[in-house]
Amino acid sequence: MGGVRGRLPMRRSSRVCVALVLRRGGTCPARSVRLRLRREDRLVAATVGRSDGNRTKTVTRGGSRPAATAAWGTTALLDRRPVAVPWAVVYDRAVSDLVITPDDVARAAAAIRGRVHRTPTFSSKSLGPGQHLKAELFQRTGSFKARGALNRVLGLSADERRRGVISASAGNHAQALAWAAASEDVDALLVMWQGASTAKMAATRGYGAVIDLEATDPGVAFARLYALQEQTGRVLVHPFNDPVVIAGAGTVGLEILEDVPAVDTIVVACGGGGLVTGIAAACVPAGVRVIAVEPEHSNALALGLAAAVPVTLTPETVADALTAPFAGTVAIDVCGQLGVEVVLVSDDEIRTAFRFLYERAKLATEPGAAVAVAAVLAGKIEGECVVSVVSGGNVSADIASAILKGP
Repeated sequence: MGGVRGRLPMRRSSRVCVALVLRRGGTCPARSVRLRLRREDRLVAATVGRSDGNRTKTVTRGGSRPAATAAWGTTALLDRRPVAVPWAVVYDRAVSDLVITPDDVARAAAAIRGRVHRTPTFSSKSLGPGQHLKAELFQRTGSFKARGALNRVLGLSADERRRGVISASAGNHAQALAWAAASEDVDALLVMWQGASTAKMAATRGYGAVIDLEATDPGVAFARLYALQEQTGRVLVHPFNDPVVIAGAGTVGLEILEDVPAVDTIVVACGGGGLVTGIAAACVPAGVRVIAVEPEHSNALALGLAAAVPVTLTPETVADALTAPFAGTVAIDVCGQLGVEVVLVSDDEIRTAFRFLYERAKLATEPGAAVAVAAVLAGKIEGECVVSVVSGGNVSADIASAILKGP
């Protein structure tokens, strides 16, 4: 697709201004509102004010941008008040300041072409006029994650291949990296956590990877990931904060642009922010609006955009694929620069969308993959030609049947 080439300009100033929309049951009145944040999110409330009528709002705060590299005990500033941000930053500022361009995504598409599926995009009259679904649940390993994992593994040097790879994941990235590594004869170690999907664990092992299951929750898993990576010397393939992985995920957006040329809005489920960042990098320069949708109690990107740095939280949602304990620095930077909006949905809205996709669209998705459609069904998305990304289908029969049976 033609359009912008080269790097997009960076916005550098002592005041950070990012596009952020938090919709719960409709549009907000033209006044400042206070974000309702739970105590365990450890983030002071930010003031959100309408900037241009009925679509985008801005968050502005004083003070200098915090240093990029966070260590244990590092604090960030929001309205000059401290917020703890442990284990949140993998890459230093030199890396996370890089803007992922359409050319980066195009190179990823060329690298993985023929190794991953080109998934279908089709219209959905039952969802509404001008509505489309990008069925990424039909991708290899059952989710979009195969794209980024393969792109990263294909770029490993001979020495890196010898050392092997390591990552942490609730399951979809674990399966994808295990598959990609096995396809290139690279050893893979995946850190998962107790309570993660047993079906996803079994699939990860089935692709030949070793699973470390010492962590009790997502936050502990990422802390353990960094410790194990340092101990073993393996190559870290971060699930959502690696520019090469993100560029691979962005190939979903390129396919949407080709299959639905009239698209004006793309709606994307968001955990740590990798998929929405890649799609935004590919599609925003082409004039397409990109919206990230998060569970209201697993809203890492919304918190990260408001603070301009990763903010840790304890995710609580039926969408197990979207339980990142923080958003990536790359996602925060790029989504902030490109004006990506954030919409929140409830677990009940996610369950409703899950049932809709199964019964009306005939798509057996996982809960996290229904999040984009949940926002559409709840009337939180505007657009004349909208594509919702159905990002994966890795769900156990027990969980699927429980949701389909209703409350």
